[in-house]
Amino acid sequence: MRFTKGHGTGNDFVIVPDPDGERDLSPERVAELCDRRFGIGGDGVLRVVRSAKIPEGAGQAGAAEWFMDYRNSDGSVAEMCGNGVRVFVRYLIENGLATPGPEGLPVATRAGIMVALVEGASIRVRMKTPSVYAGSTATLGALTVPGVAVDCGNPHLVCGLHDGVTLDSLDLTTAPGHDARVFPSGVNVEFVEPAEPLDGRDGHVRMRVHERGSGETLSCGTGALAVGAVALRDAGLDRGSVAVDVRGGRLVVTHDESGWWLAGPAVLVADGEAR
Repeated sequence: MRFTKGHGTGNDFVIVPDPDGERDLSPERVAELCDRRFGIGGDGVLRVVRSAKIPEGAGQAGAAEWFMDYRNSDGSVAEMCGNGVRVFVRYLIENGLATPGPEGLPVATRAGIMVALVEGASIRVRMKTPSVYAGSTATLGALTVPGVAVDCGNPHLVCGLHDGVTLDSLDLTTAPGHDARVFPSGVNVEFVEPAEPLDGRDGHVRMRVHERGSGETLSCGTGALAVGAVALRDAGLDRGSVAVDVRGGRLVVTHDESGWWLAGPAVLVADGEAR
């Protein structure tokens, strides 16, 4: 099995080419590939398959040739990955599988079609409009943190830290508890503290994230989108940008007249063969 290793702000992936949808990637095989000691290592697997060759993508094939089949490191299927789609686009371009047009490069996902613009080392993706829809809480041991549920094509719970609790003090080695009535399929939980207040139309926050099916990761693109949406809403802003510092670097969330955008680096680091 040929593969490429890539990452977006430290959120790393094993990229497996399977253009005609002939490879059966079982949950067990995905978990083996993502194992950091006995496999290649990664937060997830990106299977590169033509939309027409996978049932979930067939209806999108007319608008996007390629489908990003994303799996979490435990082998479970995920709807979307904001860092993953940028790395996926980098892979398509560098391997001659696609060329961005003047309006960008469309990629099909289980959360719909995302459009990517390549801007040097950075790739900017127009994302699904995030929906901030309910209050909920996350628990870490005896700590209960209030949060806001956000749908970014996949489920998120954005929790702002208060009362002297800091990001560095959190133990994310185990999954935060959540309300299964609000998140019946599990949830990605973001913990946030402001780095500086929103100034006009720009903001800056810091974030740590525990992703369902993967554990704590250095970055989460849809998580950053959720955090940016909540930050702008809480500031009473309909448009603007929020820089989101994650443990692996910086992502920028922007809402403008054309929609919601997620920008950041996308890097391919190695090619190889898995046995």
